[in-house]
Amino acid sequence: MRIDKYLKLSRLIKRRTLAQEMVEIGAVRINGRTCKPAAEVRSDDIIEIAYPGRIMKVKVVTSDEVQLKRNAPAYEMVEERKVDREERPW
Repeated sequence: MRIDKYLKLSRLIKRRTLAQEMVEIGAVRINGRTCKPAAEVRSDDIIEIAYPGRIMKVKVVTSDEVQLKRNAPAYEMVEERKVDREERPW
């Protein structure tokens, strides 16, 4: 599944267009690498998301669209840390 669609269906980001924008500016990484909105997400991938005040690192449990639409657990929290809003984490 595409990273932008996964972020929306897993409810990590509210809208798919916002997810696309965050990926394009480099605020989302898969397994430590920057990616494009069409990058594929697979089970056991580590996704890092830089929000304005924090950075979240999650492990993908499932990337199956049908399961995500049925509210299956999408990810496990690995790490969450606060950052200064003026600091650019990446």
